Amino acid sequence: MVANVVAYLIVFTAISSTVASDPDNLQDVCVALPSSGIKVNGFACKDEANVTAADFFFDGLAKAGVINNSVGSIVTAGNVDKIPGLNTLGVSLARIDYAPDGGLNPPHTHPRATEIVFVLEGELDVGFITTANKLVSKNIKKGEIFVFPKALVHFQKNNGDKPASVISAFNSQLPGTQSIAATLFTATPSVPDDVLTKAFQVGTKEIEKIKSKLAPKKN
Repeated sequence: MVANVVAYLIVFTAISSTVASDPDNLQDVCVALPSSGIKVNGFACKDEANVTAADFFFDGLAKAGVINNSVGSIVTAGNVDKIPGLNTLGVSLARIDYAPDGGLNPPHTHPRATEIVFVLEGELDVGFITTANKLVSKNIKKGEIFVFPKALVHFQKNNGDKPASVISAFNSQLPGTQSIAATLFTATPSVPDDVLTKAFQVGTKEIEKIKSKLAPKKN
């Protein structure tokens, strides 16, 4: 009897773990076809007869991005929007370039992915904040790696006097990014001022000043 119960539990556990995990791909490739208009968890598949090597190629991370913003960093994404062949594969890359003397990738989250960065050049102060409000931080240099757990707020800052750059890898074809400041102060429609004043314990004038500084520049 006991042996039967143990065998049942082993089978039940195996079945449960299989059901709870992502299924394997049911085809070799599923190149994204955004123009299809079909809404699925990912993009609909392009006809395999029309798949080419170009669907799996991207050279956008080969060169440093042009930094022309007030925070001093630029992110060049290599996700499914740029590489249609990544669709359903659960991975993507990005390159981040930082200006010297304080170039910052501001506090942000990736709601759909864990991130791992590899330093190409320079050195950075990096860190993430746990749900217990603990800061985990470190200085990282060329050739070193640091991991940011899924969905936790994190940042990178170049305190050196030379430009810095990293390659970031994600376990998502489209990890998503929510910059904390931009999310709260430039949302459309706007987050009510009374919510922001109470949350940050400041007055309306301070909120409006922050909004004006973060507002997208008009051409």
